[in-house]
Amino acid sequence: MNIVHTPAELRAALAPFQSPAFVPTMGNLHDGHLDLVRQAVPLGDVTVASIFVNRLQFGPNEDFDTYPRTLQADCDKLADAGCHVVFAPNERDLYPEPQTFTVAPDQALANILEGHFRPGFFTGVCTVVMKLFQCVYAESKGPRHALFGKKDYQQLMVIRRMVEQFALPITVVGGETQRAADGLALSSRNGYLSAAERAEAVQLAQALRRLADATRALPEASFACAVGQLEHEATQTLNRRGWRTDYLTVRRRRDLQAPAHGDSLVVLGASRLGATRLIDNLEC
Repeated sequence: MNIVHTPAELRAALAPFQSPAFVPTMGNLHDGHLDLVRQAVPLGDVTVASIFVNRLQFGPNEDFDTYPRTLQADCDKLADAGCHVVFAPNERDLYPEPQTFTVAPDQALANILEGHFRPGFFTGVCTVVMKLFQCVYAESKGPRHALFGKKDYQQLMVIRRMVEQFALPITVVGGETQRAADGLALSSRNGYLSAAERAEAVQLAQALRRLADATRALPEASFACAVGQLEHEATQTLNRRGWRTDYLTVRRRRDLQAPAHGDSLVVLGASRLGATRLIDNLEC
């Protein structure tokens, strides 16, 4: 496996290939990331993963400085998963000057849910993903695939919309959320949890499952007014266990707006347990 650090080195490493399959990450990898890499292997003639903790998507009071950097362990895992090239730039490599040009996503999609509680988050995500795409696909002429996990459901939707609106010749593939045996969605931030918090953390997934089941059981006549009450009750139940919930909500899948009876739905949640903010979702 080839490990490179600059865009020029990456382009040289990819020059012999036509169809990169790409998995962008921030490192501190878990089985969810590695599952995306394994899915990527048959989709191209070279499999690329990036490891870069992107300052642009962190707010001023978030965990950029303390986010785990585990490059050697990550590279060992990627090699075992079948990755061919790891792009691990530092900030100076990827942002040699202040990034004053940014990609501003559709506000209707990006300013709700995660975007409401983390202002500017999706601008940071779109900007770095666009830049990574330019680095990875600059010389490719065949099919191009990029893989993102469904655990970051809204992020996946924003990136898909960006690719569509910029007419990028890239197929965005969404990988299913990988979970621990008790149902907790795998996340790099799970490592922040104490033993007691880890035991409690599964309650977020369980709250989403109960909310999904209750929503599916609603009759059409009372659907619109009852959904909000179910969301409120789910939030209160979780908060009584010591969580601090940003949202537990039911949305229609196609645009994450308020649903109507008969829509394809997704339930999404974000809540803090101690100092750790966890997110999860469930299509229903």
